[in-house]
Amino acid sequence: MADWSRGHGPGAVDEMLDAENKLLADQLATKVSRLKSLALDIDKETEDHNAYLDGMDSNFLSTTGLLTGSVKRFSNMVRSGRDNRRLLCYVSIGLILLFFVLYFIVSRAQT
Repeated sequence: MADWSRGHGPGAVDEMLDAENKLLADQLATKVSRLKSLALDIDKETEDHNAYLDGMDSNFLSTTGLLTGSVKRFSNMVRSGRDNRRLLCYVSIGLILLFFVLYFIVSRAQT
């Protein structure tokens, strides 16, 4: 800040105020440019995230369609008769055993 305690003439006070105003204007310009850069970075990051979320949305929609079709086929198979139920039990038991065998192999490979 300017030193007002000295007894200089009015021209000196104006020069001191001018210098102080220029300094404060430069500091303000620096802060504004920093804020502008930050705002542009936030905008770019937001656009990237929106594009990523749009891609995820389409992936979820395709997965939902796939799961809906699988559930319909599974429901038809369960309703169709006793032979299909027996086959369904064998397939389910086989998948569970396959899962445990793969889990055992992976756990052995990591140690």
